[in-house]
Amino acid sequence: MRKLFLTAALLALAACTWDADKGQFVPKPPPPIAEELQPVDWSAREDGGFKIPALDPAKVPVEYQRTLVPNPLPEEAPGTILVDTTTRHLYLIQDERSALRYGIGIGKDGFGWKGETVVNHKARWPKWTPPPEMIKRTPSLERWKDGQPGGLSNPLGARAIYLYKDGYDTGFRIHGTPDWRSIGGNASAGCFRMIQQDVIDLHARVSPGAKVIVR
Repeated sequence: MRKLFLTAALLALAACTWDADKGQFVPKPPPPIAEELQPVDWSAREDGGFKIPALDPAKVPVEYQRTLVPNPLPEEAPGTILVDTTTRHLYLIQDERSALRYGIGIGKDGFGWKGETVVNHKARWPKWTPPPEMIKRTPSLERWKDGQPGGLSNPLGARAIYLYKDGYDTGFRIHGTPDWRSIGGNASAGCFRMIQQDVIDLHARVSPGAKVIVR
């Protein structure tokens, strides 16, 4: 019993540091959050038979560049996604302290939405099929009524993450875009756009079943 008590005491002290001003041990502050997990890499790359062009980070506002930040939803489980449509940010919860933050583009006026969904599945270089109502608004899309093959000009970009609600497809996606200039704006039909290299990064980290909160 004495040995167990000493072990517990030593473990408690290991989590503390000596405060000379107070003359006592105090809890150690948590380690600082790194500014980034790794440098943003938007260099050109070969992926799935396609060459994604490089993007100069200097062209993208700093607030829309991927970085590690304090967790905005510490009560949520790691792997949860938060989409903040006001700031145009997507957060991937890492732990109770930190989250990865990415810049996104959101739905244009009249196409925005809020709520909770889940990640049902993911796809690399997905086929894009415009819904009938979109074809009605833009008749030139009729040629893709059976689906546009994946590729650099495909609106879904290099990756797509499919959002479902109560087992049904919402029709909304988190996806890449060949138009990086739309990041930070509202130009989509309700989906969330990401820089190609960023959506590849997110796609590799997200698992089916993850909660997605849009607010």
